[in-house]
Amino acid sequence: MDLGLKDKVIVVTGGDKGIGNGICQVLAHEGAIPVIIGRKESDVLAAVEEIAKTGGKAFYAIAELTDPQQCKNAIEKTIQEFGRIDGLVNNAGVNDGVGLENGNYDDFKRSLERNVGHYYVMAHHALPLLKKSKGSIVNIGSKTSVTGQGNTSGYAAANGARNSLTREWAVELLPYSIRVNAVIVAESFTPLYKRWINSFDNPEEKLKEITDNIPLEKRMTTPEEIANTVAFLLSEKSSHTTGQLIYVDGGYTHLDRSL
Repeated sequence: MDLGLKDKVIVVTGGDKGIGNGICQVLAHEGAIPVIIGRKESDVLAAVEEIAKTGGKAFYAIAELTDPQQCKNAIEKTIQEFGRIDGLVNNAGVNDGVGLENGNYDDFKRSLERNVGHYYVMAHHALPLLKKSKGSIVNIGSKTSVTGQGNTSGYAAANGARNSLTREWAVELLPYSIRVNAVIVAESFTPLYKRWINSFDNPEEKLKEITDNIPLEKRMTTPEEIANTVAFLLSEKSSHTTGQLIYVDGGYTHLDRSL
């Protein structure tokens, strides 16, 4: 299916690694131009070069997303280069383990800044261009907003906010025909996830314990599978879909895990 994304300029935060990188690769394959926003220049340039090797196009901007000015600068750099923005994927974040019992308020606030503050700032600064293009926004979220996880109050709260902002923005932006949706992820084996798994004494045993609880095929969702849904939501093929939280998780969140 041709999604009609050729030459569309799509800003992707955290596009240099993991799920964000998978999204950028799929978008480039569809002929879009992903604008990879990352913190470390070497990682971002490597992601751009990887796309170029397969014949795709990509652009980039360096930004520490907890700094609102750097978020604004990244959007302005994109505008200077292309004069347009057709889509925004808010993806960057980290499950930083700020719990209730062993956490503190300063760390909790910091977690919210790291995991949802930049979702607002990036959307705010991209909005004038999205209004012109009647583009769309896709927020990446986590199952923790629905299932809980334990010892991750900041991340869970941030993901609850991502869900709420998706619905709120979908309402606010109706007059501009800007669609806003979220893709909710459960278990996907990203570099951050691998680092977490390797923190256990028996990582392979822990990994099997997790995958055994994923109803569909007892395996993790790949970044590409998540990216395919994101690309669809950014395209006109989903032209009457807005305000939706779409779970790409092999049934993890809603199906009986004893299946």
